[in-house]
Amino acid sequence: MKKSAVVVFPGRGTYGKDELNYLGRHRSDKLPFIGGVDQWRREAGRVPISELDNAKSYAASKHASSVNASALIYTCALADFTSIDTEKFDITAVCGNSLGWYLTLAAANALAPENAIRLIDTMGALMETDGVGGQLIYPFVDENWKPSKAREKAIGEALHAGRTDGQAFLSIRLGGMAVLAGDEAGMAAMEKSLPQAESRYPFRLARHSAFHTPLLEHVSKSAFETLGRDLFQSPTLPMIDGRGKIWSPNASDIDALYQYTLGEQIVETYDFSKSIEVAIKEFAPDCVILAGPGSTLGAPIAQELISHGWRGLTSKADFSARQKEDPFVLAMGREDQRALTTG
Repeated sequence: MKKSAVVVFPGRGTYGKDELNYLGRHRSDKLPFIGGVDQWRREAGRVPISELDNAKSYAASKHASSVNASALIYTCALADFTSIDTEKFDITAVCGNSLGWYLTLAAANALAPENAIRLIDTMGALMETDGVGGQLIYPFVDENWKPSKAREKAIGEALHAGRTDGQAFLSIRLGGMAVLAGDEAGMAAMEKSLPQAESRYPFRLARHSAFHTPLLEHVSKSAFETLGRDLFQSPTLPMIDGRGKIWSPNASDIDALYQYTLGEQIVETYDFSKSIEVAIKEFAPDCVILAGPGSTLGAPIAQELISHGWRGLTSKADFSARQKEDPFVLAMGREDQRALTTG
């Protein structure tokens, strides 16, 4: 019997040095759509994805730049999506985090392949040239992934400090993590305000702009001027956006989808937590499949499951034990879990 699955797509920062040759390792580099991506990139005067993925060594200046990272992650994630064994899994919905919304559109055929790479490459280039501000990440759960009032208070105080000295916003609700963003003055104030946690937070995300905040209104404006509504079409799978709204096949307003993708989605908080909540409550999947590259979204997904007591989960220890016994979250960026998703 098939298992029902919601597929989740990753955001920026998930293609690191450990992911180098991701396509080659998983024998995805010969997929026809990758040739199309490479052709688009060549015609745009950019490095082909196959060349980036097949490089001898990882270079952050090259692989983590917005114009390259976005297309790399898209290609790897969609290659994973096509590798899911549909004899084992019935994919009932798709969603993603931040950049993962564009990947969601591609997977659900709301963007044809040639339009998907056009949108993703165009947005990557706009962020590269016009991105401003930065992002940092800080937990509002404790080390066992249970709610922490002290950390929630610290985040609120940091946002107040950031808005006093500059501009500061909640960029992404990411399971048990808050992604905060602002201009340089706001970022500095938040970093100064937040107490050290778990020897690594607050952690500033390298090469990230103030995504999902009003600081990128000029990027949204440029996107509307560059990309037309005709890129979009009705999805063939249900999609869950960064507000928790479901876009259904044959029942989606394409004008509204266009406006959301290039407007609100860029300048307002992206609520990944809400999208996962809707995924589990509305679609009740047998499992969640996390496309690669990387597997960093596994923890935020687990934290969101815990926050709702999904299947009796109450802590990190509960989740870890369940994953060993009968994994609910299958991360394709992990070889052991990938083997459970492919033919």
